[in-house]
Amino acid sequence: MRVAIIHDYLNQYGGAERVLEALCELFPGAPVYTSIYDAEAMPGHYRTWDIRTSFMQRLPGWRKYFRRYFLLYPTAFESFDFSEYDLLISSSSAYAKGVIPRPGALHICYCHTPMRFAWRTREYIEREEITGLQRVLLPIGLTYVRLWDVITANRVDRFVANSYEVAGRIARYYGRSSQVIAPPVDLPPYEPQPAGDFYLAGGRLIPYKRIELIIEAFTKLRLPLKVFGDGRDRQRLQQLAGPNIEFLGWVDEGTRCDLFARCRAFIFPGEEDFGITPLEAMAAGRPVIAYGAGGALETVIDGVTGRFFHQQTAAAVAAAVAASHADWYDQAAIRRHAEQYRRDLFLSRMRTVIDETLQDHQQQRLPHVRS
Repeated sequence: MRVAIIHDYLNQYGGAERVLEALCELFPGAPVYTSIYDAEAMPGHYRTWDIRTSFMQRLPGWRKYFRRYFLLYPTAFESFDFSEYDLLISSSSAYAKGVIPRPGALHICYCHTPMRFAWRTREYIEREEITGLQRVLLPIGLTYVRLWDVITANRVDRFVANSYEVAGRIARYYGRSSQVIAPPVDLPPYEPQPAGDFYLAGGRLIPYKRIELIIEAFTKLRLPLKVFGDGRDRQRLQQLAGPNIEFLGWVDEGTRCDLFARCRAFIFPGEEDFGITPLEAMAAGRPVIAYGAGGALETVIDGVTGRFFHQQTAAAVAAAVAASHADWYDQAAIRRHAEQYRRDLFLSRMRTVIDETLQDHQQQRLPHVRS
């Protein structure tokens, strides 16, 4: 069986890329099709993959202006030739699900979310502080993108959602059902450690993650906070931060694991589709203080693996951190909870879905073959 894997873009590393890595483990050697690929921004082992990019790789200034080319992505993915493939697996939070399979081929989409910027445009414009003519024209352009997004949902034979939150969005926007399979979490060996004197936050430092709420809260609390990761929001965040906040930049996997193991708690203020980093903290036995919305409602157990705050404000973050001083958590219980999201379980569940979908697809085609 000839298999191709499709991913939106390879220019930043996060939870979606960890899912992609697992899909590549399921089908080693399968080519990865994507719109753009920045080798310097991705882990070194990606350079051993067969990565095939679109014409967008040749556009001027694509590293800096890739968001401004949003009207070209539909054409980029539709321009790929998949005539030789029997199975397409797309890893999509935007455009990758819109590829065109050949007649008779099967397309399974692992959906991280329907494109956030198209379906929640007003929030996106406010958060990105888009102004001027771009603020006026962007909603007009996104009307076309939304229409394309709905139409191309019919090119998918089966949707797999990364959370029940996303499954609800797939039903609302596409009118399609989906099976929920949580993303894989890499679990390092568990070695319980006493909590340190610092709190932890981080990941991709981009506006929708709402890291500025943590910065404002901890600047006022004057408690030690370490922030790992990098992104286009880092400079703004550093300007907001007090001297008690340390920005670590990009850190390797060993350092990340050590930070999770030694922090007092991991702070998670965004409304995520799923959110892998809280589970990475829980894998180290550390509690999570999270905004009670989105995927966090499915991964954090209030009072067992952490606590929620219910307003997306710096004051609510500060109040939750202050209240957590009286909390007690069983580190081993937190770790056991995280083990439900092991990588091997993800691989097993995805294999089952793919095998079942292939079997159903073949049975549906049999009557046509006989006729």
